[in-house]
Amino acid sequence: MDIHRSRFVPFPPSAINALAFSHTEPEHGQQEPESLRLAIGRANGNIEIWNPANGAWLQEKVFYGGKDRSVEGLVWTQNPDQRGSNGKIIPGRLRLFSIGYSSSVTEWDLATGLPARHSNGNHSEVWCIAAQPRAKSNTVGDTNNASAYQKLVAGCADGTLVLLSTEDDDLRFERFVSRASTKKARALSVTYKDRDTVLVGFADSMIRVFDTRNGNVVRNISLGSGPHGGPKEILVWKVKCLSNGDFVSGDSTGEIRIYNGKNYSQMQRISGHEADVLDLAVSRDGNSIFSAGMDRRTCFYTCKKSQGGKGHTGNWRKVSHQRYHEHDVKAMATYEGNKISVVVSGGIDTQPIVVPLRQFGQELSRGLPSLPATPPLVSAPAARLLVSWWNTEVRVWRVKPNHDGAEKPKVVARLALQGDENITSVSITQDGELLAVATADAVKLFHLIHAQSGVGSSLRIRKIEMPDIEGVRNVRLAADGRWLVAVTATNEVRLVRIIRTDDPDDEPRPLAKVARLQRMPRGDLPETPLTGEYGSYERSISHVEFTSDSTVLAVTDIAGYIDTWVVEGNEDATAPEVDIDDSTSDAAEDEDSDDDDEDESKEQVIFLGQRWIRNPSAHLLPRLDSAPTLLSFQPSTEDSRPQPNGNPAVHPTRSNPHPHSRELSTAEHKLLVTSAKQQLYVFEVIAGRLSEWSRRNPPSSYPSEYRMLDLPAKGCVWDVSASQQRLWLYGEKWLFMFDLSKDFPIAEEGSKKRKREGFTDTPRKVTSGAGDLVPSKDTTVTKMRKYNGAPGKDTGKANWVDVHAPRTNALDDDDEAESQPLASLRRTTTQEETTNGDGPTGGEVAEVEQKASWWHTFKYRPILGMVPVCGEQGQPLEVVLVERPSWDLDLPPRFVGAHEK
Repeated sequence: MDIHRSRFVPFPPSAINALAFSHTEPEHGQQEPESLRLAIGRANGNIEIWNPANGAWLQEKVFYGGKDRSVEGLVWTQNPDQRGSNGKIIPGRLRLFSIGYSSSVTEWDLATGLPARHSNGNHSEVWCIAAQPRAKSNTVGDTNNASAYQKLVAGCADGTLVLLSTEDDDLRFERFVSRASTKKARALSVTYKDRDTVLVGFADSMIRVFDTRNGNVVRNISLGSGPHGGPKEILVWKVKCLSNGDFVSGDSTGEIRIYNGKNYSQMQRISGHEADVLDLAVSRDGNSIFSAGMDRRTCFYTCKKSQGGKGHTGNWRKVSHQRYHEHDVKAMATYEGNKISVVVSGGIDTQPIVVPLRQFGQELSRGLPSLPATPPLVSAPAARLLVSWWNTEVRVWRVKPNHDGAEKPKVVARLALQGDENITSVSITQDGELLAVATADAVKLFHLIHAQSGVGSSLRIRKIEMPDIEGVRNVRLAADGRWLVAVTATNEVRLVRIIRTDDPDDEPRPLAKVARLQRMPRGDLPETPLTGEYGSYERSISHVEFTSDSTVLAVTDIAGYIDTWVVEGNEDATAPEVDIDDSTSDAAEDEDSDDDDEDESKEQVIFLGQRWIRNPSAHLLPRLDSAPTLLSFQPSTEDSRPQPNGNPAVHPTRSNPHPHSRELSTAEHKLLVTSAKQQLYVFEVIAGRLSEWSRRNPPSSYPSEYRMLDLPAKGCVWDVSASQQRLWLYGEKWLFMFDLSKDFPIAEEGSKKRKREGFTDTPRKVTSGAGDLVPSKDTTVTKMRKYNGAPGKDTGKANWVDVHAPRTNALDDDDEAESQPLASLRRTTTQEETTNGDGPTGGEVAEVEQKASWWHTFKYRPILGMVPVCGEQGQPLEVVLVERPSWDLDLPPRFVGAHEK
């Protein structure tokens, strides 16, 4: 495989401005809630929803913003819990709110990813926002009580404090807590001390305490004047409350100040930074504080506990500081549960960093992917075109054959979309003549006209009128350009037929009628706190893909379900372009029809004698073990579309006014799906079963290098021929090759025995959600004394325990080891045992031994995307691999300390 290792594709970075966890602690004292999510707000207006997934950290959804819609603050609220008919507690619905450079507060629908409502008032721009703590006594079955709902308090640029109500699933202005003063000092930070008291940090060196019930000022706390030679006013960037009622502030002098929660007096001040402290994070027990700011430092403070073990003495000290980021740190968020205990920070360098909270100093930090989980790259291999996009701009590149690196690929087309909505998805045909671009407003289709003057000439772009489809989250063009599928924000699958001819003078034209494809009903999904107003969050479609011959369509959702449709009938040029049969419909489609427009959902739309129906074997495909991260069909070397026997024309009669062929494709199509747990599924879609390769190769037979990956797959490239079925799978920091025509070697009995006894070379470690354990050589503590009884009692002899002993999961690998004998039986006795071929890790040509079943490299990082650019059969595979290293990002100037050069 020839790799064009490129960094010419621009992708402007977007800073992280806000972070917020949906929960601060486990619900009802149980384990981590399944609905635990992390929201990340960026400067380009996008909001990312991350699932911690017990340390896997999967990016599930992206709410796309628009021009000048920077997200400056995020908060979560949760409606009161309900008690079901069986007596069980049903958690309330989660709600997400954001602010950003405007006077409105926006609530987002979690299922659609679109704004649900806005709250506007007669006040200036909102600079900070906080959510009221949940009421512990009225959380179950008391939805009629207004106090059971969490209120929002917003601080404005003129010093005004606004109270917003979230009662009855609404968002409306309730009253002003305080009006603007004569100085009109900006309210920079706000937090709740209890359900009726808020602390507000201002830009005039003041912290004010307000009673939200009547708007009275409880206390004015002055921070004094600024340092000599600097500004007079001190900016209080952040205020946080501790569990015992005390609170802490971070300001523009680089200091944190701890205050007594009873008399509001300052107890201590610590200078831990060289510049402004922009955000703070505190632990649930109130014994740990994290601070971060413009000097890129993340400082850790602890408090000495009292002799009785309850509370603390009030003597805080700075323990350590580290620089996890390469630029200013603007936001921090914490979650501390029974297993997961982390602090997540982010800033201008675009990468979220996960730092252990409870196990600070015993575990390493971890960086989450800063690049999109869905690569913003597509290609047209037959035309050697590469398409990239960001925000509202699209660029088309042409990669010349035999590119040796001396000349960069040329930009042959640029598109700047009208409107303010960011691009959600882009697709291009195999020949590079049709380009589809989707936004929250509509789907736009463009005809790319290739000039005859030469390969390096520019393209002429012509816009094609499309039917109105609003709120599209994902769009996909078939390889031949005859079909376009669009997934709306409400997870409806819309299908458009495009008429294309061989005459170059005939412009492609989409038909005005849009067909709706119905998904299978799934009745085993209970209602969760993530259920939105317009559907279930878990049923949100994440991936959509056509087969290479455009006869099968597949989609997956976050819950792990797969829906497939197939083309029925042969294309008939003599048949009507659109034939609507609303007299009958498939029984299966009638049963799960939950659309408001019942007549439109029941009608059958036939395009030129063809229609899309649900795959008869779709119900046989199982639910995945975790959320899918990749969906791709293996290319077919032959055209598997049904061929008509004689004249394909079917004429209408009195008894059959809407005739069409019932013939289906009999060729098998293989569908690859990867899950968040790094498992590879290869399904035979028409038969509705796992392929023989998947049955012979369970996860226990995967290479250990692949099973140790902590980043999910982003995309893949196929290299299929008569002699091999190579799959090139890549993530942000890795590239693997799997030959699906060969089996992985199965571990020997000796190694399985050692695994059962715990003598593994790479044990699966249980961490708090951040990185792995700190190596023994990097820490000073090696052993600790462990007592089995309560302190003060005679417990006998105490044992010394090695603190660096590997902590393995409670679920051992016995289940995987037991599946290996079954996989061995499925393999034929004549099949040769393949071994791993260690290919080279350098060079721009990935050479893999012919007998190798897999190969990998970690040379390329971080990978934005990888797409093929060669469409000729029999030619070596050529791909463009785009990297976006952190040192190549166009970031603003950063603060430099006095000790740095």
